[in-house]
Amino acid sequence: MRHFKIFSKEDILSLTRIRKYETKIGERIEAIKNVAEWEKELSESKAKFVIIGIPEDIGVKGNLGIGGADTNWHPFLNSFLNVQSNSFLTGEEMLLLGNFDFGDIKYLIENTANNSDELIDAYRHAVSIIDDEVENIIKLIVYGGKIPVIIGGGHNNAYPIIKGVAKGLKKLDLIPLAQINCINLDAHADYKVTEGRHSGNAFRYADRDGFLQKYVVLGMHESYVQQNVLTDLDESPFLKYFTYEDIFLRNKLSFENAIDESLNFCGNTHIGVEVDVDCIENILSSAYTPCGISILDSRKFINQISTKAKVSYLHISEGACQLVNGKKDEGVGKLLSYLICDFVKGCAKYGV
Repeated sequence: MRHFKIFSKEDILSLTRIRKYETKIGERIEAIKNVAEWEKELSESKAKFVIIGIPEDIGVKGNLGIGGADTNWHPFLNSFLNVQSNSFLTGEEMLLLGNFDFGDIKYLIENTANNSDELIDAYRHAVSIIDDEVENIIKLIVYGGKIPVIIGGGHNNAYPIIKGVAKGLKKLDLIPLAQINCINLDAHADYKVTEGRHSGNAFRYADRDGFLQKYVVLGMHESYVQQNVLTDLDESPFLKYFTYEDIFLRNKLSFENAIDESLNFCGNTHIGVEVDVDCIENILSSAYTPCGISILDSRKFINQISTKAKVSYLHISEGACQLVNGKKDEGVGKLLSYLICDFVKGCAKYGV
């Protein structure tokens, strides 16, 4: 747990704006009391959902992207912990465990690399280190009988999350093999070749290493998928995609029908839910798009998946409140807050 900080209740309340005659999520959400026994406390907690942050942009930079995916964790907390606790969502359903901090690794890379090639190689090597730490925490959360809710960070973290969830479910004897299915709301497939770990190939590695059984990309932009990746998606019976253009431009099927077809493809088994913020129109991310799905549709996706499927985790990646090029968007944290609330409410309706 070298790079993971566990939050205390005092940490949470320091970010919660307490007001008379109101109760906020931050006042009701659970926290670990004894760090030395956090695994035992977590497994004994009545909370079903465990929230963690992975504020890093090392994987994004390893994919030659624009850094900044490490900036949305604290804005998310400032928004989420100040949501009203009421009969729609009390906050008692969740435990806020803490966040990773890989700042020392990033500092070392950016102050020792001699040229751009060394820098990219170092970023990709560092992602493999991050993989191991993220996988371990996720595996322990799942083995404790909880559903991880992860705020990223780069989409590189999908690989260790899938791996950790699959291993945790297998250890609980809830699945015969350490494999899960995944539905990814994304403008990109993130199925690039295994050239070293980065934010563009998490699902390729998860598939190659046997932890990903079926994979669906929903909302993929036709102009931003490499032909070799498209060929692989077309040729595998375990991979499926629905393009943004088929849904919203050509109207071949509705967004709701695309979600239902994704669920039918995955079947009645454990499903990981991925949302890459770069697919949402006009929301700041490492691959910002002026033409994407609406915020409302992103919420509908979360609601429809969580109310109809046996979800195993939620991972929201790539959002940024400030990019290294100076662009800012203070509203990203609140958007993530909406999506998390929708997910927990939807799972409750499903019966989780």
